[in-house]
Amino acid sequence: MKSTLRAGLTFGLTSGVITTLGLMVGLHAGTHSRLVVVGGILTIAIADAFSDALGMHVAQEAENQHSVRGIWESTATTFLAKFLVALTFLVPVALWSLETAILASVLWGLALLAVLSLQMAKEQRVPPWKVIGEHLAIAIIVVTVTHYVGDWIRENLG
Repeated sequence: MKSTLRAGLTFGLTSGVITTLGLMVGLHAGTHSRLVVVGGILTIAIADAFSDALGMHVAQEAENQHSVRGIWESTATTFLAKFLVALTFLVPVALWSLETAILASVLWGLALLAVLSLQMAKEQRVPPWKVIGEHLAIAIIVVTVTHYVGDWIRENLG
């Protein structure tokens, strides 16, 4: 896979998982509202996907090492990966109770990160457990912190 496509795909997938899970868990803890969680997911899928795509675009331009076509490939791939990954989190919310959907979403997101991390470890010829462990630990920290922030907001500002 071309490096520009790989950059957009890995960044978009990772950001899609981490950002969407963090927002979902925080909004659920703070509101317990399906409507608010769905609105958050759609906001991430649209606004944050565009934001990340522009960020990737500017970062690639700043490196001054990529062709214009390569820069746009990274931009488009980042947007599509983030947009589509974020939308997958709507499925459990549509199918199950919000509590079950949040748990299923966390498991789904961690599985996506684990598969991506395993693939990266194989390509880099490094022990998979190190890469997977590092990436999942960061995701779990984000989920945990946003849960407690949502709890704090509900208890103190709700």
